[in-house]
Amino acid sequence: MEKENSVSPMFNQSVEKGLAILAAFGARNRRMSLAQIAEMAGISRSSAQRIVFTLECLGYLTKDPHTRRYELATKVMEIGCNYVAANALIDSANPFLSAMNSTCDETVSLTEPCGTDMVYVASFTSRKPIVAHMAIGSRMPMYCTSAGRAYLSGLPEDEVLSLLRRSELKPLTAATLTEPAKIYTQIDESRARGFSINIEEYYVGHMNVGAPVRNKDGRAIAAVHVVAPCSRWTAEEVIGKLGPMVRECAGAITNAVRAH
Repeated sequence: MEKENSVSPMFNQSVEKGLAILAAFGARNRRMSLAQIAEMAGISRSSAQRIVFTLECLGYLTKDPHTRRYELATKVMEIGCNYVAANALIDSANPFLSAMNSTCDETVSLTEPCGTDMVYVASFTSRKPIVAHMAIGSRMPMYCTSAGRAYLSGLPEDEVLSLLRRSELKPLTAATLTEPAKIYTQIDESRARGFSINIEEYYVGHMNVGAPVRNKDGRAIAAVHVVAPCSRWTAEEVIGKLGPMVRECAGAITNAVRAH
């Protein structure tokens, strides 16, 4: 069933459909038939056929001549690369993320908000093994991650509550908090101490600690977080050692952002 949008007469539904088709591809849908693309994008098959043909001509999709299934072409990466290249925040953050990575020898990342998720935009990976590696562009929910709660701690209360209401609060592990009141308490505590803590709420075997990066108005615009595997860190060490380090790193990035 095709989506309707009555936001403005300026709104271009063809662009919306084209982006929906590109977004439909992923780890679970690497190659799809035309019918599958239409279903995943929520549009009619006739619309999908025209837009897929256009995207193929432009080099964003490619079709296997034998299976007749489509997949993303490498040209799609240009859009993401252009975003990273044009993002002044990433340029400001990279030296501080790298320095913290060298100091703690754990994976240190920068994420930015997108809806009710946080998106990885920069990361310096640990030389030591971790349970899960998140590539640039990967998403994770705000409500149950240290990066998400750190970002939320830098927003006004009404916006925090609105984002929590819009989030699908589901248990990802046995430790995941799904009650809005308890999640808000964690956010409030993060605000008070300057960093957030996550103990195996998103991934079993991982603790995380995060802190908000703010703009000149003091509003959170991103978050720094570090992954602390339970095999190498205790909760007390994360709070006592990594917490202050992440807070300092986020503060340094904030100062760099405000200086520009």
